[in-house]
Amino acid sequence: MAVAKIEPGKTRLGWIGTGVMGVSMCGHLLAKGFACTVYNRSKARAESLLAKGAKWADSPKGVAEQSDVIFTIVGFPSDVREVTLGASGTLAGAKAGSILVDMTTSEPSLAVEIYEAAKAKGVQSVDAPVSGGDIGAKEARLSIMIGGDKEVVDALQPCWETMGKTIIHQGGPGAGQHTKMANQILIASNMIGVCESLLYAYRSGLDLNTVMMSVSPGAAGSWSLSNLGPRIIANNFDPGFVVEHFIKDMGIALQESRRMGLSMPGLALANQLYISLAAQGYGRHGTHALEVALANMAGIDWKNRK
Repeated sequence: MAVAKIEPGKTRLGWIGTGVMGVSMCGHLLAKGFACTVYNRSKARAESLLAKGAKWADSPKGVAEQSDVIFTIVGFPSDVREVTLGASGTLAGAKAGSILVDMTTSEPSLAVEIYEAAKAKGVQSVDAPVSGGDIGAKEARLSIMIGGDKEVVDALQPCWETMGKTIIHQGGPGAGQHTKMANQILIASNMIGVCESLLYAYRSGLDLNTVMMSVSPGAAGSWSLSNLGPRIIANNFDPGFVVEHFIKDMGIALQESRRMGLSMPGLALANQLYISLAAQGYGRHGTHALEVALANMAGIDWKNRK
């Protein structure tokens, strides 16, 4: 099936999910000149996009009926299933030749299921989860990991380059989601190291900012250390990516690992620590709030330290 050329001013976009990352990503597409129709469970969270010229629809189906390409970035696989395959979902309103793009971190098997259901209706489907957090979304430098048919992925390039900097087609349906699982596994263990390192430095009596100056440029450096370390030190645990969504991601990765016969002890440990963090009331905080849980285990009140 030929894929229509995608360009600002001509291609109508739909956007579902205007959370921490989605609102910035859609905003970049609006600024590029794309017409966008949006939907979110809470309309108030879409007001900034409506003020920039986006149109509102009352359902995912309504978005699809007015769009050529429909993007979704929601919370959980159950949300993806509802907004895509539900009675009022995007596939119910999508016309033949349109494209569904799910940028949620979700289950690889669900990405394949959506691809097959869309194909039966003459609709294209792509899974394209992202990494980079709220900062990457705001600065349009996300890493976008894409699964789907190459000609569709290539046609979407004007959209990809508006939202991200590292844009890689990983393979067929579900490949984007599998790549994101590899990404989340890396983050899970790395975040433990970041938080334990700062906890150790604090208990040793060191100045945390000075420690950061020494360790972040060297072999121990990482995106999490450079971008989230300063937030940890400043007790700023606002979410770039929320804990409860990270627990969801680790659960998917562990489920896929079991299916493939893989033992993942590091990931399992991180998952348990984050479940503990959520139980302490930090489910809607950023993933770097793990520092608080680890400090509590050491008898340190991190947020009130001196």
